[in-house]
Formats: sequence, C-alpha cells, structure tokens
Amino acid sequence: MANLTVVTGFLLMGFSNIWELQVLHAIFFLLIYLVALMGNILIFTLISLDGKLHTPMYFFLKNLSFLDLCLISTTVPKSIANSLSRSCYISFWGCVSQLFLMVLFSASELFLLTVMSYDRYVAICQPLHYELIMTRGACVKMAAASWLSGGLFGALYSTSVFTLPFCGSKEVHQFFCDVPPLLRISCSETHFALDVSVAFGIVIGVFCSIYITISYSHIFSTVLKMPTRDGRSKAFSTCLPHLIVLMVFTTTAFIAYLQPPQESDSLLDLLLPMFYTVVPPTMNPIIYSLRNKDLKIALMKLIAWEYFSKGLIPKCFP
Repeated sequence: MANLTVVTGFLLMGFSNIWELQVLHAIFFLLIYLVALMGNILIFTLISLDGKLHTPMYFFLKNLSFLDLCLISTTVPKSIANSLSRSCYISFWGCVSQLFLMVLFSASELFLLTVMSYDRYVAICQPLHYELIMTRGACVKMAAASWLSGGLFGALYSTSVFTLPFCGSKEVHQFFCDVPPLLRISCSETHFALDVSVAFGIVIGVFCSIYITISYSHIFSTVLKMPTRDGRSKAFSTCLPHLIVLMVFTTTAFIAYLQPPQESDSLLDLLLPMFYTVVPPTMNPIIYSLRNKDLKIALMKLIAWEYFSKGLIPKCFP
C-alpha cells in the first residue's frame, strides 16, 4: 500500500547542481525578466497616458502587456530566488497558487490573442464596419471573457491536480509547478478529472490556433492586394513574427502536456516550458508594440515632456 503523507510543500528542480551554473542561470533569468518587465510596463504606460492610443487595438495590447507581466512574474522570480538561495522549497499553497496563476495567465493570453486576430481581421478586411463592430463595450466584454475563461481553466487544472494523492518523492521535475511534473509524482494511477481538463484545454487551444490562422490568412490575402509596398511590408513584419511566437507557444505546450511521463529527466523537458511561460512575455512587446510607429511617437512625446517639465528644453510640441 502506498505510503500517503500530508503534503506541506514541494522541491522545485534547478537547472544544475553546480553553484556557478546556478548563479549563471539566475543572471540569465534576471536579464530576461528585466527586459520583459521594462518592455511591458513601458507599453502599458504609453497606452494609458496617450489619448490617441485609446483605440480597440491598443486596448487589447494594453491587456496583453499586463498579462505578459503577470505570467512571467509568476514563475521567473521564484526560480531566480531559488538559484541564489540554494533553496528549492515551495509551500503546498505556493505551488497551488503558482499553477493556478500560470494556467490563468497562459489561457487568458491565448484567448486574448484570438480576440486580437479578430480585431485585426475586421480592421483590415472589413474597415467600413470596424467602428460598428469594435465598440468600447464589445472590446471590454471580449477582454473580460478572455480573463474569465483563463480563470476557469486555472481553477479546473489546479483543482484536478491537487485533489490527487502525492506519495514518495516531493521533487517537482521543473523550475515551477506545472501539470506534467506534478502528475509524475502523484501516486494515483487514475486521474479522470485532470485528463478531461487537459483534453478540454487542448481542444480549445487547437480551436484558437485554427481561428487565428484563418484570420491571418484572410488578412494576408487582403494585404497582398494593397497597392503600396510599404503597407504590405508593415503588415507582414508584424503578422509573421506574431504567428511564429504563437506557433512556438502552442506547439511546446501541446508537447509538454501530451508526452507520456518519462522515467528520467531530460534537458528538453526542462526547457520546453520556457517557450510557453518565458518567451512570449519577452518577445510580445518587441513584436506587437516596440516596432509600432504610434507607440514610438508616444514615447518621444513622453520623453520630451519629461525634459520640458524639468526645464531642460523648451516646449515644441502640441
């Protein structure tokens, strides 16, 4: 009979047992975190302060930046602290919270990306109906639906995982609490509720990916008919990187959640979750916003206003 004990905490797995490599990992993660932090905070601030950016597209970008900021803050700071302190411990409720928030923000981001593809489809393929379809009320409802759907998935996943019994080793073979490594250390051979939750999530993920692909295929078809080369280049330079990051995000998540449990750890198993928890929050500000002309203008105005308010330069803009 399995030796069942009351679980009070887990041990997260580090990237190396060598202290120097742990410090190197902490520095690397810290740099990535700072890049994501500054990029997303900058975008959120610019959209909030500049009235010209209070449009549906930038409203969704603002939500995406906040989601990215929350997603990367759920896993990376804890991993950095563990590497520097040589402590891999995380409490039971800390693990529950980490899994819930990770799924919440990841799922919400996927839903929001789907909404953003619809917004771009209407703007480019049905420009005459854009203002009638993408009203402020409709945008708020779609953003709220994305957040609520993510919260539903977070509750489903965390509940179905942590109602399973755990016995033996409490070492989570990952740098944060995720479903596959937690399932690996569970002593339950049947986990119907979790299987249903994962299957439901995969079906929804596939649907969102197909919808986004179809939306952008219509967008590309319309863009190719544009008379100006600059317009086509601008559209492709934003859409293609978006699709690449989305493909990496969904593909790695599917692989991580669908592959059978392994008896031994592999570097790939440790690196895969980085592509759906760390890479998107770091790359999205560059892909969606920092290359955007309107945001660059808003940034220059903000910088100029800061200098003017300190009396360093005369006011020369409206």
